[in-house]
Amino acid sequence: MTTNLIRAALVAAAGLAAAPAAAQDDMLPVPPGDISITLVPGLTTDAFYITMNRGAQAAAEALGIEVNFQGAEEFDPVLQTPVLDAVIARQPDALLIAPTDSTQLVEPLRRADEAGIPVITVDTFVGDGQYGDGSGDADFPLSYIASDNVMGGRMAARAMADAIGGEGKVYVAHLRPGVSTMDQREEGFKAEMAENHPGIEVLDTQYNENDASQAASQFQAVLARNPDIKGVFGANLFSALGASNGVAAANMNDQVTMIAFDAPPSITNNLSSGQVDAVIAQHPAEIGYYGVMTAFAVIQGQSVPTQIGTGFTVITADNVDDEDIQKFIYAE
Repeated sequence: MTTNLIRAALVAAAGLAAAPAAAQDDMLPVPPGDISITLVPGLTTDAFYITMNRGAQAAAEALGIEVNFQGAEEFDPVLQTPVLDAVIARQPDALLIAPTDSTQLVEPLRRADEAGIPVITVDTFVGDGQYGDGSGDADFPLSYIASDNVMGGRMAARAMADAIGGEGKVYVAHLRPGVSTMDQREEGFKAEMAENHPGIEVLDTQYNENDASQAASQFQAVLARNPDIKGVFGANLFSALGASNGVAAANMNDQVTMIAFDAPPSITNNLSSGQVDAVIAQHPAEIGYYGVMTAFAVIQGQSVPTQIGTGFTVITADNVDDEDIQKFIYAE
């Protein structure tokens, strides 16, 4: 899918980046210097979105356009909606957004669409994420750029199964239902276990509202009910941080495998101690870069893919210090 973007939607963008500045206005319908795109992250303080913005700014610099980064400090649709309304009022040429809820953000994003602002979702989606085929609750987002989160969940399950020898009890630590990416990671994790690792029992998912302290307490509660617990999959940053802290507090790092999703230093620094056993790293800079390039192509009247996938890197204590791996640790 990324290849299609490079070969089709980004042909004009690549040509522009290499063209003399004086010729740019004659090449494209909208002069680059007049273009302003806004990126609204799930939250502004998370290393994942900070890294995404770095990729977005790299694309903006290459194209000679402006990309604004504006969002709330917590992953919450109630807080994200007024930010989005303020962005709509300023009428950017395109909107890149990581919706904090797949249903609650449908109508706020519809307002952007009705205002004539092209909408592209990054990382998370609204409706069912199947844009452009008429099947979703919201067909107006033009493209969805993200990791294949179902596959990411499967990768976490495989890492877990290998670590615990294909047997034992595990559970998923999750933010809350309705966050598309984490729902997909949970889906992929459970599907992989059910299909290929029948000796592993996946216990009830624990929802922590993005509160690391609550995730730590939930591990203690699960441990009390299941003293033979073998593993936890933290489906996002605070779920992984909290659950791993709960495992450490119980002095069970050697008995409980911790698989984390997302790779800020606060997670990867725990690989060498064994508090975290493996990390599934997304490539958020790619998401930001391709998001801006896609938005630019839309503004210039280009057709773009309705979905663009980016990759993963599995980080462990064995490879975390490798130069080729270090580049996938998120910025803070």
